[in-house]
Amino acid sequence: MRNLSFICTLMILVCFAACKSDSSSSGSTSGGKKSGELSALAGGKYQGGVFKMNETEYFRSLYPLNVTEVGGNRITNMIYEGLVRFNQKDLTILPALAEKWTVSEDGKTYTFNLRKGVKFHNDKCFADGKGRIVTGKDVKYCLDRLCAFDVNNRGYDFFKDHIAGAEAYYQATQGGKTGPAEGCSGIKLIDDHTISIELKEPFSGFLNKLALPFGYIYPKEAYDAYGVEMRAKTVGTGPFTLKAVRENDAVIMVKNPDYWGKDSDGNQLPYLDGVRVSFLGDQKSELLEFKKGGLDMIYRLPLEMVEEIIDKKGNLKEAYKEYQFQETPSLSVYYYGFKLSEGRFADNKKLRQAFNYAIDRQKIVDYTVKGAGIVGHHGIIPPAFAGFNANAVKGYKFDPAKAKKLMSEAGYPNGKGFGDLTLQINSGGTRNEQIAEAIQKMLQEHLNINVKITKMPFAQHLEALETSKTEFWRAGWVADYPDPENFINLFVSKHIPPKLSDKSYLNTFRFRNQKFDQLYEQALTTLDPAQRNRVYEQADQAMIDEAPIIPIYYYKDRRMLQPYVRNFPQNAMEYRNLRDVYFVPKDKS
Repeated sequence: MRNLSFICTLMILVCFAACKSDSSSSGSTSGGKKSGELSALAGGKYQGGVFKMNETEYFRSLYPLNVTEVGGNRITNMIYEGLVRFNQKDLTILPALAEKWTVSEDGKTYTFNLRKGVKFHNDKCFADGKGRIVTGKDVKYCLDRLCAFDVNNRGYDFFKDHIAGAEAYYQATQGGKTGPAEGCSGIKLIDDHTISIELKEPFSGFLNKLALPFGYIYPKEAYDAYGVEMRAKTVGTGPFTLKAVRENDAVIMVKNPDYWGKDSDGNQLPYLDGVRVSFLGDQKSELLEFKKGGLDMIYRLPLEMVEEIIDKKGNLKEAYKEYQFQETPSLSVYYYGFKLSEGRFADNKKLRQAFNYAIDRQKIVDYTVKGAGIVGHHGIIPPAFAGFNANAVKGYKFDPAKAKKLMSEAGYPNGKGFGDLTLQINSGGTRNEQIAEAIQKMLQEHLNINVKITKMPFAQHLEALETSKTEFWRAGWVADYPDPENFINLFVSKHIPPKLSDKSYLNTFRFRNQKFDQLYEQALTTLDPAQRNRVYEQADQAMIDEAPIIPIYYYKDRRMLQPYVRNFPQNAMEYRNLRDVYFVPKDKS
């Protein structure tokens, strides 16, 4: 035991040394460590190294029920686990805490058999500081909390239409009430290693939703000990444990020595000693740090340097040939939103349509984002979804004459009487500012509207649009799970809270449309994938006809990896989990 304790302590010290990003140090390095520090494993893999990556915005929360942005998602993916998880290569569903499951013939009951011997991370929330074994009671506790009323529960809206008894339990727990002792009626504890979930109706995408952070499992002891402090205090079962959080600077994770996972060669996972996430807001600085070896990957290239990095054929230029380059159409969309609960845009569809026609999206894609996108001439659903025909959804193409005509019909001929408009964007790189400035000029030129741009930190930006305190804003949506329903769900009227002051987590526009809602409900009960995609297309069309948003473009994700990084495939959601990533020595890269 003393030897084990010594080894674990030594690992942490090594991890912190590597995490300092001393890229100016001399000597042959691989992954921020001397190549001799990597240990060879069976199957040609290596153990060791600290993976260093960057997010341009600081995370909002690491509490599973309150993870609503990609930065927090990418961190929690490596700390927590749910019953199932996504395959990083193709986004199919893989077992996690559940080693297997069955689905009833009617498609409404999922029964999960839990993996035995899985431990929570060591933490002082436990009496002896040691992580205990995960049981079915823990799963029941966390899934009940997912269906309970809580101001920090952002996951309920994703599951209320599916889990039987969820709405009743949510209502029963409002006002500080504990609710029925048996919890949500649709979630049943069979025994210590078996749990079942009953759905209202069959839904083929249920496992995708269950793989979200909202379905992650944590111990009751952690919530009792930390409560809202779970924003930055984590106790999960994942391959990495949270070692340190330096606000607005870095998040450091170290290898979980008790992790249950092994690879096909019998090697203990994860291979890495740790992960360091920094928060550089400027992408040029991020690229410089990458070139110095202080980062192991860079995601989304600096717009002003794209032509320096990539040639016209989409290949890396000579100065960057040593790096690995990955590119894929993304399940994500960049858009601007309107507040529909009150104000100028609320009951004026023609005004919103005028804004849509006034934007030259092709110009933005070609010159502002330098080809890192697909022009947003359709609806909210990106064209990267297999089986979904984005071309069937007719959006808005640049037509300044039509924009001016609609502006006049909306009651503001040549912009007269409209007044100034504030466009709210979030900080994090220069991309948002450059696009905002381009749109600012287009609205001035084609609609004679004076637009003022205001920039806010991401957390405050989300707070403002969720509480309807901003009229016109920049936003983006990256798929949480690979199903078009994840995008359509943003506009469902039942997600709108009764009070304007209450937070509307998904439908931030507060969009209401009966035809759209009916199509959404129809899609939920359509089991055939091809037929369901056709319904999604109709729903997307019904939404975009009302113009609650301005789709600008659908992302194409580009990233570079250091030459020594292995087993880190790109996917259309930029879903990341470093449990299977490893480094190779410099002479083998």
